[in-house]
Amino acid sequence: MSRLHPVIAEVTQRIAARSAASRAAYLERTAAAHDEGPARRGLACSNLAHGFAGITGGDKEALRAARRPGVAIVSSYNDMLSAHQPLHEYPDWLKVSVREAGGVAQFAGGVPAMCDGITQGRAGMELSLFSREVIAMATGIALSHEMFDSALLLGVCDKIVPGLLVGALSFGHLPSILVPAGPMTSGLPNKEKARVRQLYAEGLATREDLLEAEAASYHSPGTCTFYGTANSNQMVVEVMGLHLPGATFVHPGTPLRRALTEEAGRRAVAISRGDEYTPLSQVVDEKAVVNGVVALLATGGSTNHTLHLPAIAAAAGIQLTWDDFASLSAVVPLLARVYPNGSADINHFHAAGGIQFLIGTLLDAGLLHEDVRTVAGPGLNRYRQEPVLLDGELTWRDTSGHSLDEEVLRPASRPFSADGGLRMVTGNLGRAVIKVSAVAPEHRVVEAPARVFTTQEQFSAAFRAGELERDVVVVIRNQGPMANGMPELHGLTPALGVLMDRGYQVALVTDGRMSGASGKIPAAIQLTPEAAAGGPLSRIADGDLVRLDADAGQLEVLVDAAELAARPLVDGPPDEASWTGTGRELFGALRRAVGPADQGASVFGGYTPGHFGAGLTKEVVA
Repeated sequence: MSRLHPVIAEVTQRIAARSAASRAAYLERTAAAHDEGPARRGLACSNLAHGFAGITGGDKEALRAARRPGVAIVSSYNDMLSAHQPLHEYPDWLKVSVREAGGVAQFAGGVPAMCDGITQGRAGMELSLFSREVIAMATGIALSHEMFDSALLLGVCDKIVPGLLVGALSFGHLPSILVPAGPMTSGLPNKEKARVRQLYAEGLATREDLLEAEAASYHSPGTCTFYGTANSNQMVVEVMGLHLPGATFVHPGTPLRRALTEEAGRRAVAISRGDEYTPLSQVVDEKAVVNGVVALLATGGSTNHTLHLPAIAAAAGIQLTWDDFASLSAVVPLLARVYPNGSADINHFHAAGGIQFLIGTLLDAGLLHEDVRTVAGPGLNRYRQEPVLLDGELTWRDTSGHSLDEEVLRPASRPFSADGGLRMVTGNLGRAVIKVSAVAPEHRVVEAPARVFTTQEQFSAAFRAGELERDVVVVIRNQGPMANGMPELHGLTPALGVLMDRGYQVALVTDGRMSGASGKIPAAIQLTPEAAAGGPLSRIADGDLVRLDADAGQLEVLVDAAELAARPLVDGPPDEASWTGTGRELFGALRRAVGPADQGASVFGGYTPGHFGAGLTKEVVA
């Protein structure tokens, strides 16, 4: 292991300095919540009796006598979504393994889990980002009974893992382990799926052709195999030390998956007290947060984590900014090519060496903090090892330390590119994120007239009508968190890809999200301040020349500053009456309270003074 890279050290130090007051207040609060021994022993008799009334046998007596650690199970199980269906059996397995380790596990509560793949392009997608906050609050409710000494958090996909973590960090005195379900086996190659999607967008494939391709790709229980937000979640939290080593990409329905799940139960007991006591507040610290960002960048992971990681960090009193992402991206090399940044899927990545190899090569290059606390014990070196079953017993062993396929996974000494491919662009339109790991160098600078839309449907209609057959910067505004919950705009990708393949200069600028679907099209996303908050994006008009330069980090509308400022603001946040249907009316309070994208788009805070920039005031969005 090499000496820590100076930029990694510097960014970590500045995060710690920036966060000193908020982190100290958080740690003081969590320390005050910790009580030696089971928390439930301080409950009044009536309260405690309610807490164990539903249990029978020896577990009931153990809880009554406060002799054994109580372990909460919080799960996102449902049997509609492939990633969460495997969680059905976990509570029964965990209750047995916790009992064997000397504790008592109770199913403390469920959290919702929605699928962006199902709601894509539909009104329900406008609830997706807000579901993270609902999951955090549901986790808080599950843990609020003070019956527990540690927690097992069962979840996988997009908003679920961040929501579970944000909620659990409010109970940072409790040791908490994230328990994954693993990916489905490989189906139709992602590249072929993308080809059929693009043919359908051109009218060259039927709906039945498209459905057959999609069903062959998403075909069984487990997480989708492309490297979107779900698998980025799993990668990031393991490198942060919140999974058991090697637990992330083991298939559901296998003996090893069950063994790892059962071991998580035993480990939750072990770290709940005594010398191994490992509260979540001590695992999620500044070093772990930086490690998570590094893992994201080194693998070309989902841009959604420029929202989720700041929100998770804030829940632990840590202030992570987009500037920190940019500084780290400049020195973290891209080591993986997984779709949409390559043709391989996550199973190919795992087979090539997976997280164990990734952590090892990043540690050896001085790009990760090794001296961290994890749920498996002190130090990140433990995560170089892979789990195996020997004679039916779970153990960990050293790996070869080599990639088995350098077309998919490379050492830090021979990267695919020298930087992490995630950049910030700034200019007179505000700040945005752009993922360039899958964008060819010749497409990273685009200067073309704008065509402005306020809905995906408007864009699709214009594409079908042939109105976009030219160099164009597609602007889709009023898609930010304040406007409509910041939906993902995956549905734009096939049509934009068609235009690029026809030889046009094409780019996308939006205050919405693209997440793991960010691919070959240069897309400046999550633009802040958003149009609905009075941001300059609301002043762009059709025909304005827009320049997006991902290499130089610039995003400009080439309009005289005085003229731009004199234009009226348009596309303000929709009124309550227009944001209804598919449950949206239930989330109006969250839309009114949500903060800006560069602060995690969280409702646990809100817009800060000065966020709106020169000439903009909060009254604009009142």
